[in-house]
Amino acid sequence: MDTRVDYDIPLLKQVKIQAQAVVPLLRAFRAEIGEERANRIAYQALAAWRLEVARTLGAQYTGSPRERWQAATQASLPAILDDVEVRMLKQEETAVEFDIVGCRFAQFFRELGEPELGFALTCAFDDTNAAEIGQDEVAFTRTGTIMRGAERCDFRYALKKTAGG
Repeated sequence: MDTRVDYDIPLLKQVKIQAQAVVPLLRAFRAEIGEERANRIAYQALAAWRLEVARTLGAQYTGSPRERWQAATQASLPAILDDVEVRMLKQEETAVEFDIVGCRFAQFFRELGEPELGFALTCAFDDTNAAEIGQDEVAFTRTGTIMRGAERCDFRYALKKTAGG
């Protein structure tokens, strides 16, 4: 499985290409084996895929888990920022907090009628990357996403202090 991340292509464009194949496939499986079972299988497969993508991404950077997570996050920003509206709340040594108040990813998946698939393909990466790349040095919490109907996506990262800080 190719789990390389190509940030030369905007992430929303990549997601739309993925959706062209995944949505009809998922809908066909739902019709054949039932919605609950098809969704469970698909979302489990996407969780495994996200984990492999995070491992591949994290392996591209050196340093502590926090440093690798920060580098991976910085590398992703140009491919994402044109499609989300960010309200920065806090950026400190031990905490990064911001809200997404506009999201074209959520708009796209709502128009498809597939917000849960959109969550599995996009939003769930935030948890996966923090846990897999950041390990015990990055703690991530979020209480809601626009994808799932919230007014905003609240990103709250608690960062372990670096040895020099």
